[in-house]
Amino acid sequence: MTNPEIELSIVMPCLNEGETLEACILKAQKALKEANIAGEVIVADNGSTDNSLAIAQRLGARIINVTEKGYGNALMGGISAARGKYVLMGDADDSYDFLEAPRFLAKLREGHDLVQGCRLPSGGGTVIKGAMPWSHRWIGNPAFSFMAQTMFAAPIHDIYCGMRGFTKQQYERLELRCVGMEFATEMIIKASLYKAKIAEIPITLHPDGRITRKPHLKTIRDGWRTLRFFFLFSPRWLFLYPGILLILLGLFGYALVLGHIQIGRLHFDAHTLLFASLAILLGYQTVLFAILAKTFAVAERLVPENLFLNRFYKVMTLEKGILLGAVVMLAGLFLLGEAVHQWQEAGFGNLDYSRTMRWVIPGVTLVAIGFQSILFGFFASILGLARK
Repeated sequence: MTNPEIELSIVMPCLNEGETLEACILKAQKALKEANIAGEVIVADNGSTDNSLAIAQRLGARIINVTEKGYGNALMGGISAARGKYVLMGDADDSYDFLEAPRFLAKLREGHDLVQGCRLPSGGGTVIKGAMPWSHRWIGNPAFSFMAQTMFAAPIHDIYCGMRGFTKQQYERLELRCVGMEFATEMIIKASLYKAKIAEIPITLHPDGRITRKPHLKTIRDGWRTLRFFFLFSPRWLFLYPGILLILLGLFGYALVLGHIQIGRLHFDAHTLLFASLAILLGYQTVLFAILAKTFAVAERLVPENLFLNRFYKVMTLEKGILLGAVVMLAGLFLLGEAVHQWQEAGFGNLDYSRTMRWVIPGVTLVAIGFQSILFGFFASILGLARK
């Protein structure tokens, strides 16, 4: 619940940050005082066993104890307890300068829902020598930021920057779920999907002030988790587009065989049909899975309502899906029946497989597609109950 007397809450996740926490709190308090901002400093402690809590208490910061482990859990605990209209989050390792707080607040006062800091030169930021590993600066961060721009139209250049400001109302609207390092990424992606008003301001990243302990970030582990999150959050890129490509490749194979097309010395026959059918079946199943994944994401409010999905379900009802699937299955059974007829004409003996398989393979493919369509219709209707 917000407090009208507090405008800005500065939230710092903390897990044994005794070496740097004091410097961060003092900078935050100085920024609030010098800019005459009614605010508070919150330390969201995630189970520190060093002197972090004693430091926070001595300096008058609010301490929020978060028992559930994880970077995201710590931030969610601190942000939920924030009483300000606006929230500024930043790591407590002294790599971010909390004296920058008024700049973030100024953008929020202008009406932005989210103000993202940018440490990278591509967005005007500065990385002091030794502040960021070269693999993060030149490979991981630019790559993931580009993916966020491409896949989700996120107007940012530094998706991993942990210093950002946002309105408490916007945070509650996003209903963030990730409890680990993906928390920061999820915020950017969902804010972009929900068409939030996002601004980006350049900041300077300083070397980690901790000496006796290593950073919490693990390059390979957290990089993979971010990549996994990107694709799971965008069924289009993980399922829909690859599925459509497989279907097109399969149809191309069918065109080569049924059109009796020969390319140079390459001759396409029943074996090509078999590979083409495999591509079509895998592609079709992947496309259906993309639709189901999107339906689930919308039903669980992981992503906003989708106009295409709403139109799809208005046109493709359960009854229409069953009917369409049945028609496709019947077409496949007709082709299989013709193959049986050819066998009958051969006295149920040996067949000309090059000829017969041109009926059998498409028949089996159509029966499988029709059956998949019927099952998809039922399952999609079950998921769709949450939308009504």
